[in-house]
Amino acid sequence: MVLEVEEINRVVKATILPEEASLSNAEAFKEEMITLIGRGVRLVIVSFENVNYIDSSFLGSLVVALKYAMPRNVDIYLVALKPDVKNLLTLIRMDKVFKIFNDYEEAMGTLS
Repeated sequence: MVLEVEEINRVVKATILPEEASLSNAEAFKEEMITLIGRGVRLVIVSFENVNYIDSSFLGSLVVALKYAMPRNVDIYLVALKPDVKNLLTLIRMDKVFKIFNDYEEAMGTLS
């Protein structure tokens, strides 16, 4: 299990547990995200609070999850990114693809 999940009113907070988001756990992450999205939630907030490192295979799984979510009208927000992870996502322009917030509370504050 890669994610610790908490669901309230069709909003899921999914915290990535490993410190390294890499090839070794990318497939499990993708499968867990697709399962969550398939349950009919409206928003998945992915917390990177534990993640110190992310590689391209994990980023690919994140994009696959987003592509699965979009036709189902499910949003994916990213929160609690450490500076190195956030800088990488900005460098490869993923900040234009995903909504990124400082923390879970800030992300929840955008909902009506």
